[in-house]
Amino acid sequence: MTQDEAKGEVVADRGAPREKKLNFFARIALFIRQVFGELRKVVTPTRQELVKFTAVVLGFVVVMMAIVYGLDVLFVWITTAVFGVPGTAGA
Repeated sequence: MTQDEAKGEVVADRGAPREKKLNFFARIALFIRQVFGELRKVVTPTRQELVKFTAVVLGFVVVMMAIVYGLDVLFVWITTAVFGVPGTAGA
């Protein structure tokens, strides 16, 4: 890769050798090595952090449930007001 002087863009060298494509099993081995490398970066939360994160998630779920329930009740009320309740039109 080189930088084009006129436009400042990065372009591939025409004479640069291409990387050799790995065979199927080598690609699988490379993938597994990369997975283990990423897993080494994972930090396990402490018990206090885990409790805090769980409380935040449960609180968010409760709030979302309340919003959905409120919208459901609102739409039922609007539908009933607009279309009426079946069976009570003549009463």
